[in-house]
Amino acid sequence: MKHYHINIFYSKEDECYVADIPDLKFCSAFGDTPQEALEEMLIAQELWLEEANASGKEIPKPSYKPLIYKFG
Repeated sequence: MKHYHINIFYSKEDECYVADIPDLKFCSAFGDTPQEALEEMLIAQELWLEEANASGKEIPKPSYKPLIYKFG
């Protein structure tokens, strides 16, 4: 499975944590804790990718590239 960047933040409006994957349009999940939002996001990601495969939708490549610092 491809590794996508996941954002997790608290939404005052929704009164819960929200997780989303910017590379996968409309792929998001919610939870009472950051961990619960992440667990739900991993399920949503799997379902998003399965549906994209089944319908022939193009699956984007992960665009987030972490910056690695070298010290010393």
